[in-house]
Amino acid sequence: MERRLILAISLMIVVAVIPSFFIKQARRSAVTPRPAQESTAAVPAVPAEAPQARAQAPTAALAPVAAVGDTVSLGSPRATFRFSTIGAAIERAEFLAYRSYGAGQGRAPVNLVRTGDRFLAYRLVVGADTVRLDAMRFAVSRSGESATFEAAQGALRFAVAYARPPGRNYQLDVTGTIAGLEGRGALLLIGLGTGFANVEADSIDNYRRYSVVGRLTSPAEKAFAKVSPGEVAALEGPFDWIAVKSKYFIGALLSADSTKPEFGGAVLVGGLRPTRTATHTQTWATHTIGADGRFKFSVYLGPLEYRELQPLGRRLDRASPYGWIFKPIVMPVSVWITQLLLWMHQFLRLGYGLVLILFGVLVRLALWPLNQKAMMSSVAMQAVQPLMKDIQTRYKDDPTRQQQETMKLYKEHKVNPLGGCLPMLLPFPILIALFFVFANTIELRGVSFLWLPDLSLRDPYYIIPVVMGASMWALSKLGQMGMPPNPQAKMMTTIMPIMMTFLFLNFASGLNLYYAVSNLVSLPQQYLINQARQREMDRRKAKG
Repeated sequence: MERRLILAISLMIVVAVIPSFFIKQARRSAVTPRPAQESTAAVPAVPAEAPQARAQAPTAALAPVAAVGDTVSLGSPRATFRFSTIGAAIERAEFLAYRSYGAGQGRAPVNLVRTGDRFLAYRLVVGADTVRLDAMRFAVSRSGESATFEAAQGALRFAVAYARPPGRNYQLDVTGTIAGLEGRGALLLIGLGTGFANVEADSIDNYRRYSVVGRLTSPAEKAFAKVSPGEVAALEGPFDWIAVKSKYFIGALLSADSTKPEFGGAVLVGGLRPTRTATHTQTWATHTIGADGRFKFSVYLGPLEYRELQPLGRRLDRASPYGWIFKPIVMPVSVWITQLLLWMHQFLRLGYGLVLILFGVLVRLALWPLNQKAMMSSVAMQAVQPLMKDIQTRYKDDPTRQQQETMKLYKEHKVNPLGGCLPMLLPFPILIALFFVFANTIELRGVSFLWLPDLSLRDPYYIIPVVMGASMWALSKLGQMGMPPNPQAKMMTTIMPIMMTFLFLNFASGLNLYYAVSNLVSLPQQYLINQARQREMDRRKAKG
């Protein structure tokens, strides 16, 4: 009984502590695998409010800076990127397949760029001077699915071209030249904006996910919430990609060659705190320009969707917070589950709510043989309990001999003391993986089912968590039938469901739906197991 009590307490800790730990860390969104590389010193020159280069006087060839420029659009069937001729930057990124759930936005297509903000703003550091390319007016020319922007200041000539690769909805290839450097080289600062516009119903949760992340061998991440207003922080590379992300979307700069980390680092300048986190944080990536003045990289600006990220071949999916520090273990399970749910949705033509119900049923059916084996192991353990007590009494002063005789008893009666643990532990990796799947999988964003407005958010009426807790209690009570009286187990039968109910109240309703269905399906299974257990016990008693 002591072993079972210890096991029950351990499982309760696993269920209660680990998921809540994940929530706390996921909300902080501050993974820093390489803390030695993160600093507030050695920041590249003037990333925020740099004065225009003093050594370069304006010429007649340079058009005056204008507050409002013309716009040029490049698009795909799923995305439209609108560029301004002021700075050659993206001022609007609209995704036709996703609707905004932010207050007052009326389910309009998602636009990630805040009003007045820019994505891909450029500044050029040449020696001690900084050229404000983001404030210059560019001339633009179109050619099919590409657009080229050109501007000049003094001896400097700046050109940048954007092209959409065929078949890529959210990707842009960027090529540029800077003439007039006279072999000096330069540092290009690429602005990634101050954070995406809020397009989620739960704005606080979305704000918490704002962070910048760079990757060479493993992601190095800095949450916006960790950058105080006015603070300048840096992530030192080099990185093969640098990205700014929210809960469901990401804007990433990708090296032209995945084997060459071309981005030296990222600079963050803390901004306003309109909510509980620093959401208006400026982010600048650094890119060294050689003597030839040429540069090349790609941009992905779109959803954190595995099917879109995986073909890029950059492990950009690693920016998703699946598993946090346990990502090597949890992420493969999360990806497998996500792909299975998507396949069931597409192949069976079922809504995601029905897919979750079916998935819960299939998981319990798959565990049926293991549950049967665990039942047989439990009956065998009950049968040898008197013999084990006898051994403990006889060899109470000789622990070594007691252990030897116990193992001999197990072998003679073919008893595995851990045989009943595996079926209890196997569902937990799936449950933990599903926590991350429902919290971060964009395919489930905004999906409704019955009274649930969004499977990725909590049940607004707490119906599903209560059903989950009640079914867990019924399952525990049914499992105790036919077992010897055990006050500790009876107490756990009451406490565990109550604790799990309160723990799951604010979890994604899709996760609660899966767990509730799993418990309900387990009820008839547990009844049949009880019947089989009673028959096995009667057989052993008759055998003597």
